[in-house]
Amino acid sequence: MKTDTRAVRIPGGPGPEAYQAFFEALDTPAALCDPTLRLVAVNEAFHRFCAEHQATVEDVARALAAAGVPVDGSSCDMELPLAGKPGAVLTMSRRGDVIAVRARNDPELARSRLVMAERALLEQARTEGVLLDLGRSVAEAGGEEELVAAVARGVKELFPGRSFCIRITDSRTGGLTSLYAEGRLKEGAHEPLVLLQRAVEKLNLGRSALPAGRVTVLGEVPLLFLGSTHGVSAPLVASGQLFGAINMEYPEGLDADVQHDERVLLQLASQVAVAVKNAKLIDELTFVRKYLEDLLEKANALILVANRDQQVVVFNQALSALTGFRKEDVLGKDLFWLVPESEHLRLSQVIAAAIRGEAVNSFETRLLSRDGNEVRVSFATSSMLAPHGEVEGVIAIGQDITVVKELEKRIIHAEKLASIGQLAASVVHEINNPMTAVATYADALLQRSRTTPGANPADQEKLRKILESSHRILRFTRDLVSYARPAQDKPERVQLNAVVDMAVGFCEHVVAQARVSVHREYTELPPLSAVRANLVQVFVNLITNACHAMQPGGAVFLTTRREGQEAVVSVRDSGTGIDPKHLQRIFEPFFTTKPEGRGTGLGLSICQGIVENHGGRLTVASTVGAGTTFSVRLPLSVD
Repeated sequence: MKTDTRAVRIPGGPGPEAYQAFFEALDTPAALCDPTLRLVAVNEAFHRFCAEHQATVEDVARALAAAGVPVDGSSCDMELPLAGKPGAVLTMSRRGDVIAVRARNDPELARSRLVMAERALLEQARTEGVLLDLGRSVAEAGGEEELVAAVARGVKELFPGRSFCIRITDSRTGGLTSLYAEGRLKEGAHEPLVLLQRAVEKLNLGRSALPAGRVTVLGEVPLLFLGSTHGVSAPLVASGQLFGAINMEYPEGLDADVQHDERVLLQLASQVAVAVKNAKLIDELTFVRKYLEDLLEKANALILVANRDQQVVVFNQALSALTGFRKEDVLGKDLFWLVPESEHLRLSQVIAAAIRGEAVNSFETRLLSRDGNEVRVSFATSSMLAPHGEVEGVIAIGQDITVVKELEKRIIHAEKLASIGQLAASVVHEINNPMTAVATYADALLQRSRTTPGANPADQEKLRKILESSHRILRFTRDLVSYARPAQDKPERVQLNAVVDMAVGFCEHVVAQARVSVHREYTELPPLSAVRANLVQVFVNLITNACHAMQPGGAVFLTTRREGQEAVVSVRDSGTGIDPKHLQRIFEPFFTTKPEGRGTGLGLSICQGIVENHGGRLTVASTVGAGTTFSVRLPLSVD
């Protein structure tokens, strides 16, 4: 806008020259405007005033045009939005159609503006300091609970006197996971989560992704606290996911800059949302890690992990149970500490293959145990890779094959026994033929001597002994072949006392070799239904074990009795007894306390199975130094 610096002549007044001189003479910046606030005249002081504030007359003219027209006879001040020196004020005075404008610099206004600016800067610095401290606190939080507590401290420091509520939710389900409230919440106010519509739109939070029934979007957020007059809220959104909201409300009588508070709260919410997301990710990773650790630790398989330095870093419970070593005893030790020296070379080859990235599907070796024994294991090994792809160590997953190897050894031994049994059967048949002849001729000679007058009685006694011994050998060989023959599953009616006697007959050699005595005390029992050969096997095993448990001069006591509907056979010895730590394991397959070569560890396990198949029970009672008693209980009602 162009302005005319010439004076305007007012009717009845001085001429234009006088006005011109008046304007030029004034040191105060002055100007004249028409009723529309259009600037029509300014003096030189006014030009200098504009220059001091880095503005032009046209800038002032536009500012005046935007101001309101004062009422006739009144005056008003307006602060100019000009750069340069602060405190630029124009005073407008109206008289009729003429509006006089005077410009001045107001020091008080400048100071007031400086104070306000200083306060604003201090408040901004305080806010940024609190936010910075809060950022550190939430970053150091060990979990969601600590994070919410840190955020609550920050909100109280930023917004003193306000009521607020922090709600953390699951981003998938919308379920509430943490809640903190400062103030008296209305009943049921914390659910569902209500979000402000404009905030949802501003953050590009898709409504379809919000859990139905858990989150609601409204044009206005309802108040949560009792006694509040109004409030602001900010959703916790990070990476397009909702993690909760912060609601802040003002009690009655609290004077505050709501717009400023909302702006700071949104800034805070953005920072907190990222922290909550990270905390939940850390919780998930911690859960997955703990789950995998538990999976490795409690797996039924044997799991062992060693690093590149061959130090054990994982030694699970199955390995601890197998070897007897605690995890604390093994972790950090050299892997070769666990295996016998004879296995070191083979183990080195497997580790070298794993370091090269080669897998070994089946590697059988031996591990040392705490009790000084060895256990047989089979491992499948593979390389353990670091995040950058380099081999970090070796992981071995395997199983205990001690029982399998022991079973293989027992099978080989059983084959040997089977071969010997077949040889013995041939020998029995070879014995039977001449012994039958001996018995027949002895019987014929005995009959003739009885009819021959004057026969020597001593010769007759000798013939009787030959005949009895021959029949005894024939009876033994016949029973032995019958016992060796595979037992039929079909039971028969048997006399239990006779079965025990047969077992004693089979054990005569064992009894004689152990130099012990056998004492029998039978009670008359009704017949019971059983597989004869299987029961004989049970008592042969029990009598043999009793003989092995005693020193020469010991005694085996065999008793039969009836208890209710059960027939009970007890086999008691006067031996050393069984150690209590072994008593609970004697029926386990392959468990034996006998020296190598004297026991398979299968006898009692087989006996227990036979007795239970007959519907009975096999029990043991033992006292160290006082002997052991095995009791076979069989039902008399079995058909």
